[in-house]
Amino acid sequence: MSFSESTEFPESPDFPDFPAGFFFGAATAAYQIEGAYDEDGRGPSIWDTFCREPGRVADGATGDVACDHYHRYREDIALLRELGVDGYRFSIAWPRIQPTGSGRANAAGLDFYDRLVDELLASGISPAATLYHWDLPQALEDRGGWRVRETAERFAEYAEVVAARLGDRVDRWITLNEPFCSAFVGYAAGAHAPGAREGRGALAAAHHLLVGHGLAVPALRAAGARAVGITLNPDRLLPATDSPADLAAVRRVETLHNDVWFEPLFAGRYPEHEAETWGELLPPGDGSFRIDGDLGLIGAPLDFVGINYYRPITVADAPYRAPDPATRTAVDVRAEETWRDDVRHTTMGWPVVPHTFADLLVGLTERYPALPPLLITENGSAEADTVDADGRVRDVERVDYLRSHLDALAAALRAGVDVRGYYVWSLLDNFEWARGYGQRFGIVRVDYDTQTRTPKDSYRWYQQLIAAHRARTTPGEDPR
Repeated sequence: MSFSESTEFPESPDFPDFPAGFFFGAATAAYQIEGAYDEDGRGPSIWDTFCREPGRVADGATGDVACDHYHRYREDIALLRELGVDGYRFSIAWPRIQPTGSGRANAAGLDFYDRLVDELLASGISPAATLYHWDLPQALEDRGGWRVRETAERFAEYAEVVAARLGDRVDRWITLNEPFCSAFVGYAAGAHAPGAREGRGALAAAHHLLVGHGLAVPALRAAGARAVGITLNPDRLLPATDSPADLAAVRRVETLHNDVWFEPLFAGRYPEHEAETWGELLPPGDGSFRIDGDLGLIGAPLDFVGINYYRPITVADAPYRAPDPATRTAVDVRAEETWRDDVRHTTMGWPVVPHTFADLLVGLTERYPALPPLLITENGSAEADTVDADGRVRDVERVDYLRSHLDALAAALRAGVDVRGYYVWSLLDNFEWARGYGQRFGIVRVDYDTQTRTPKDSYRWYQQLIAAHRARTTPGEDPR
């Protein structure tokens, strides 16, 4: 599958400049691409259960087959090799390693990731492993899921098992991916697995996810992990108007989306405005799901923090809708992914406003002096891709999205933000959670009927950007 005869982009000389040592990669997640949901000892996850509940996922889609990456990983790594990436971020399916979330490791599951990592290294590609990208073993959810502290403890044991097998070869370890989605989209809004609509349960889940991260960090380091971090998805939040009500709404959403994670991790405290945001849903004075010493555990130093970013959010005040506790956890605001009419929106309905990417990164760096170096662990767009008569996917909108957001990232670096690398989301079209297969984020198209992979024009553009960066920063040498 060669692109030596593919499209050339006349804009190539205008690729943004990044410093020597900056790396480029691509990212995926296990449940979204692997398939093989019941093979080789893998147990059920909360997403296997959620997908089988009527009305939960568009068109009743599941991740049972997805991109069949479990059987086609060598083909997909060949695509990465030809793309020229320095690194690949993938996730490990917890139920493939521990089918019930605890106990003896499933040898076949570890063997799969062993082969995957070895194939990446043989291709000159640096592996970055995410331990939790939302696929909690169903057996743990049956015992309370992230609402209970036991799940955090089991997560640390799982991290130790995986790192004992792969720690000598995986360069970067990410404990959690977007815990905001796990806690609040999964346990409050009910839009993701496990589909709960709770207030206090969601707050407990948020805390226990951070506790699980805190317990996993020393377990990973003890197993020889070289670099350990976490991936968060902070939002750039803007008020619909300058009214006091809308500004107060922004403050509450800032608590929910950003402060819940960044304050304990990088400032050693719980969010300043949590009382006005959640009121009676917070733990009582006896501590409840918060235990003395948790902040120290959560805030252990990290080697990097991953940032996932796609779009800004406009926030407006909304009436309090008691007595629904899940709505209270959603902080009684209207947060819309809309922008003024002259801004393009992706097929997800997300506005394309690249400068907000730089604004967010600069703001985080200014607010948290102790922030470790950043990696952009996800950035990309869902577009209405079509295969033309000649077999080519001319995804001009995605190329424009990537170019403009990388320009914004380069501007953030010039402003002093310490960003070390960028992983495009995603290598492959895949199962897009509750949206099923209707949204395509990949730079490689997947025909889900035949599993045929077709690299898009965005693949070629990203390939040229990487090659140009490498030629400019390490002439005559492959820095990998």
